[in-house]
Amino acid sequence: MKLSQISYGKKTMVGVVEKEGIYPVEGLSHMEEVINVYPKIKISKFHIPFDSVHWLPVVTKPSKIIAVGLNYMDHISESKGNLPKNPILFAKYPNSLLGHKGFITWDKGVTKKVDYEAELAVIIGKVGKFIKKDEAEAHIFGYTCANDVSARDLQFSDGQWTRGKSLDTFCPLGPFIVTKDEIPDPQSLEIRALLNGKVMQDSNTSGMIFGVYELISFISLHMTLYPGDVILTGTPSGVGTFRKPSVYMKDGDEVIVSISSIGELVNYCRVLGR
Repeated sequence: MKLSQISYGKKTMVGVVEKEGIYPVEGLSHMEEVINVYPKIKISKFHIPFDSVHWLPVVTKPSKIIAVGLNYMDHISESKGNLPKNPILFAKYPNSLLGHKGFITWDKGVTKKVDYEAELAVIIGKVGKFIKKDEAEAHIFGYTCANDVSARDLQFSDGQWTRGKSLDTFCPLGPFIVTKDEIPDPQSLEIRALLNGKVMQDSNTSGMIFGVYELISFISLHMTLYPGDVILTGTPSGVGTFRKPSVYMKDGDEVIVSISSIGELVNYCRVLGR
């Protein structure tokens, strides 16, 4: 099942995505509410056309957004990094969440080097602590596309990643969640990033160093995972900052994250000036 979180007629709602449109879930207005009762949901008989909705991030109230750095060998090679012994974790904050077709927005007085990172995102569906790898799948609600937008000048000058990764709108997430039953193997998905129609990243989740289930197990050793939490699983090679010459997003750009079996997350860039 594909589930989206949308705004329609000034109301926030969750809907089931079909070819003809979005069928609202009755009585529940936020994805976290749906996650807590799924699959016991009632679906409306009428649908809303896609062009009538405003797409929201697929979750808006996660207790945390945990991201993973250097989790593809090809990305380690292009960044001249070292193979990590354990997953490298960092945080993004809910203020950074953005929906499908929303505007990634930054002030040129704050950053001038904004980069894309196509990533598979995991949405947690069940509370868990000390989760075993072979039990991790039971704690997943579904999967979606993410763009770990990064202000490289802030990231590299700070020596740690929180500020450069957590500016407002720097975590586009969507367009919908595909429930886990439709993706039996998260390590076999094609993943791409396109900038103004040009393919910049083209890889497969089989290239992860630490797979989805291993990441869930590792993270849960250190912090409790709750329904609606988001895990960004890392990006493959092809990011803009390590290209020669470097490529950064600019005002008016269109950036797309495409993942097979899920769909395309489309966003646009808007630069403000002070």
